Amino acid sequence: MLESPHMLKSGVFLTGWSIFSTCRLHQYHFVAQRMKWTEAQTYCRETYTDLVTIENTEDMNQLINTASSAGYNSQVWIGLYRVIDWKWSDGYRGSGAEYRDWRSGYPYLSINVHCVLTGRGHVWWDYYCERDYKFVCYNGTQLDPEFFFVNQPMNWSNAQRYCRENFIDLATVRNNTESREVKNLVPWADYAWIGLYRDADSFLYNWSDGSPYSLTTWGDKHSVSGSLRSMMCGVQESNQWTFKSCEERFPFVCYSIPVPVKRWVVKLRMKVQDSSVDLNDPAVKANILKKFQDRLKEQGVSGVTLKWREQHDGKVFHKEGKEEKKKKRKKTEL
Repeated sequence: MLESPHMLKSGVFLTGWSIFSTCRLHQYHFVAQRMKWTEAQTYCRETYTDLVTIENTEDMNQLINTASSAGYNSQVWIGLYRVIDWKWSDGYRGSGAEYRDWRSGYPYLSINVHCVLTGRGHVWWDYYCERDYKFVCYNGTQLDPEFFFVNQPMNWSNAQRYCRENFIDLATVRNNTESREVKNLVPWADYAWIGLYRDADSFLYNWSDGSPYSLTTWGDKHSVSGSLRSMMCGVQESNQWTFKSCEERFPFVCYSIPVPVKRWVVKLRMKVQDSSVDLNDPAVKANILKKFQDRLKEQGVSGVTLKWREQHDGKVFHKEGKEEKKKKRKKTEL
């Protein structure tokens, strides 16, 4: 039996061969060192293939078994992530564009929730854009704005249109001072739209290795943590998935792809000069394999494992009978 990921080249006479290919599942590797998600991703890509991807329940069970066999039954990073691209209505991306004043437990990041509210005494939260609320516009410039409260409820899109027709745009808020100024304009019992929003498709899930997302195994813990929340990363926890801030540190699971193994079954015909030599003697068989192995190395072939394939009687070699010799002569004549 010849096993190799390379094409076999040999000067051996062949009477026939069969080729088989085998595919194995991804191999999973638990890493106990606690890292941020991006650090874990880099480690997996440099050491193995990537952070683990879960495409079916068999993968899920393999992930669970890999962590538990290492004696670990808590949170681990997996390759799942999503990028939440929060934007300002006026397109501002300068200094302070990433400022956020989220309420505890927010943004909620529901699939239909894309726009942001604020109010006096209240920090920000995301809500349904089609709901009618009062809003805050601004005049002046992006770097030196003057805020105006509009006491007329509208959905977020209509509020945006109104601000652009009568002012500059919905309010862009870049720091604590501007946040307090905007909230102080809003009556105590009211809430108001500001210019922060996200696109509907920013809720899409992604795998680190680019595989398509198809399997969902969400648990009750669908919370997020951290202040920026521009990218959230997947954690396997108690046989379920949840998102965490990518800046947190957890152990993680990588995967690698074994080199496909190709097998060739090669039949050999050998002529023995000395009739006293027993080809089935273990020492003789080992010596023959070594000679073949050396020959392969001379031809630049590596990664090959040579094995004898025993017949039902436990022997490898059998003497060629008369019928086989006749068939051989016929083939030669042809």
